[in-house]
Amino acid sequence: MKITWAPALLAAALASVAVTSSSQADETTLERMPAELETQFALSAVPPELREQATVHLLNPAKGYYISKLGTSSLNCVVQRTAWEYGDFRNDIYWPVCYDAAGTKTHLKVIMDAAALRARGMGAEALKAEIAKRYRERTYKAPEKAGLAYMVGPVMRAVAPPDLKVHTMAMPHLMFYAPFVSNEELGAKPDFSDFASLQNPFIDQHGIPEQSYVIQLIGQAEKSKILMAEKPLIDALCAYRDVLCLTHEKH
Repeated sequence: MKITWAPALLAAALASVAVTSSSQADETTLERMPAELETQFALSAVPPELREQATVHLLNPAKGYYISKLGTSSLNCVVQRTAWEYGDFRNDIYWPVCYDAAGTKTHLKVIMDAAALRARGMGAEALKAEIAKRYRERTYKAPEKAGLAYMVGPVMRAVAPPDLKVHTMAMPHLMFYAPFVSNEELGAKPDFSDFASLQNPFIDQHGIPEQSYVIQLIGQAEKSKILMAEKPLIDALCAYRDVLCLTHEKH
């Protein structure tokens, strides 16, 4: 499915800047994104030929995620807004991801529950402890099958190299489920201060061993193609909120 951005959508994103800027004073209160913008952002996590069949969940910060587009494939796409594993709430976390069948039953359920609990007023540290507790009690389980989550979108804002602080970046990649697997077992030697070392597969653990992934970055040539094809989305996201601008990326 090829995405075409109408001038009206970009105009709506531009118009929202005045609204969003006033609320940025509160660094923990989540804002509701314009539905069409969030939908396209979520779907950017998968290759274009997979988007029409994917299900999309949008975030209502007052309640949690809800299905806005029911697809026909096993893929489920969201824009993740709560990095529960850090025990700290922010309003500027954005990473689009699409889970396959195995990930939808496991990792996506955690994302959904975390959003709902946050909406109900649970604090950041309490939420982190609750997620860990549910894993210990086997309410949540690691994927039982091999699979992957797609994150090949052109923009993400999350904790990232080189300093493991929150950055806006273009880092399209794939995440293969690898619960309890370590870099030592892979023979991997990622050096976050040396981006070249991250071109090889490495382990990224999202808070607990059950949520470990093998990360495979997309090659530079393919990344350039993604940035070129998704430039209208990149511009609309930047117009919507300045923290989503790729100010240090060439696109």
